[in-house]
Amino acid sequence: MHDEPIDPFNGDPADPAAGLHDPGDDAPLDPLTDVERQDVLEDLADLEIYQALLAPIGVRGLVIECEDCREPHYFDWDLLRGNLRHLLSSGRPRVHEPAYDPDPDHYVTWDYARGYADGVHDTLTEVAGEEPDSES
Repeated sequence: MHDEPIDPFNGDPADPAAGLHDPGDDAPLDPLTDVERQDVLEDLADLEIYQALLAPIGVRGLVIECEDCREPHYFDWDLLRGNLRHLLSSGRPRVHEPAYDPDPDHYVTWDYARGYADGVHDTLTEVAGEEPDSES
């Protein structure tokens, strides 16, 4: 089983993308630094929390503004988790395409998810009679 879709034009001399640069032909990238690796691991941990809190209220995933194409990209929870794991193992992000006809109402930004999680944390802390963390 493949992690990514199989290229239907692989080896075909009439491949419409044959003249395009193949990033797989580049020299291997340097592995993630310890700081980059830690950031991705923290994103994975945060993603678990966000999904646990937001999926029950109908949020299907996160929307990320693509730096390359300046378009919003919609990722469901599993796809984003898979992309982060791929980044950890390979040191490079997966090639991406915008989702087909997503409903933007079912996706939130990382910042929204983080704020929502912080709000839930602060509310639970106040209910428990503790002071909320000022760093959360």
